[in-house]
Amino acid sequence: MVRRKREKKRRPLFGMPKGIVLLATPEGWRHSVLTVDGGTHCGRLTDVPINAGPAEARAASAAMVVVLAHDFHEARVDVTWDLPQEPGSWTAQVTVAASAPKR
Repeated sequence: MVRRKREKKRRPLFGMPKGIVLLATPEGWRHSVLTVDGGTHCGRLTDVPINAGPAEARAASAAMVVVLAHDFHEARVDVTWDLPQEPGSWTAQVTVAASAPKR
C-alpha cells in the first residue's frame, strides 16, 4: 500500500480585501487595503503621478484591488467609494461581486 503525502491547504498570502483607504500626500498617493482577516497592506501607488487627481488615484487603487482579489482568491469584487469625510482622504468598500448565472 502506497500512502500519499497529505497536502496542507495553504492560505493565500494576501487576505480577501474588504476596504481601501486612499491618502493624498506631498510624496504621492498612499493606499491601505484592509482585509477580512484583520490585515492591512499599505503602499504607494507607483503608477500614479504625484500631481494626478483623486479620480485617477481612486481608479488605480480600485483596479489594483480587483486584480489582487482575482489573483489570490479567484474572486470578482466590486469597489464602491464612500463620500469623502476629510480633504485628501477617501475610503471604499470592497464586496464580492454577484456571480453571473451559469448556463
